[in-house]
Amino acid sequence: MTSRILRIAGAQMGGNQKSDSRAAILARMIALLEDAAAQGARLVVFPELPFTTFFPRWLIDSTQELDTYFDRAMPSPQTQALFDRARALGVGMYVGYAELTPAGQRFNSAITTGPDGAVLGKYRKIHLPGTVEPRVGDRFQQLEKRYFEYGDMGFPAFRGPDAWGRPVLGMLICNDRRWPEGWRVYGLQGVELMLIGYNSAAYDPMGGTTESADLRTFHSTMAVQANAYMNSTWAVSVAKAGDEDGSGLIGGSCIIDPNGIVVAQAKTLGDEVIVADIDFDACRQGKEKMFNFAAHRRPQWYRPIIDQVGALPPL
Repeated sequence: MTSRILRIAGAQMGGNQKSDSRAAILARMIALLEDAAAQGARLVVFPELPFTTFFPRWLIDSTQELDTYFDRAMPSPQTQALFDRARALGVGMYVGYAELTPAGQRFNSAITTGPDGAVLGKYRKIHLPGTVEPRVGDRFQQLEKRYFEYGDMGFPAFRGPDAWGRPVLGMLICNDRRWPEGWRVYGLQGVELMLIGYNSAAYDPMGGTTESADLRTFHSTMAVQANAYMNSTWAVSVAKAGDEDGSGLIGGSCIIDPNGIVVAQAKTLGDEVIVADIDFDACRQGKEKMFNFAAHRRPQWYRPIIDQVGALPPL
């Protein structure tokens, strides 16, 4: 019988500067991949937008400049070496990237590959934060709504390979991890491992003054713990952290078990690998008891979740 225990790794990255070349960033990613593989990891999770700086913090008027942050395919010629090394090591990956489609659409996307390099699943970020227009007077912006379209693929779960025990996998990107709706859609597909990459500001990215780096890190971890527990799934959530062009990003990369317990967490704001052995059968406790959806869900009362966008208080 195939083992359902898989060693996974989170490959947290320190900041990528505007001045860093793609080749230099790729070399760091390959080093993290090799570190994880040397520790026995068979699936490595990289952050959101790992190949560049987090460019939505800048107002970019030139389409030519904007295009330098996007890839028309993944792997692309600029990223192929990472995928070649992963395949040689027999390691799968979750990797985020800025996607430019042949039709000219732009998405904040991620793919997961198997140990043979084949693409197992693809996801496009649905919960885009920020604004379309820049905020006057702010040094750093959050312009994802300007540069990306809302994801159009839904929340498609997919199977991992036989070598991993054929787990049910799901993907989210950054802000998605804070929204329980996506987690529940994956939960209804029997998800056993959620893969998440993020780039989250160490300050209120909308210009407020009430959110500290510590509070934002707490919220990041708490959101994954709570949703992992409520959907009886493992989760690995991985940051690009530290200083990027003078703008701070939180760390806190973590691996969470189906009880919501943190089993591994990054200690730095730089390049760092975290590793854990995860037993997919540990998901059964929650799925068969507390969160036995077939026995306990009452979807006839959930219509507002589908029909409403904003809150409507009673009169």
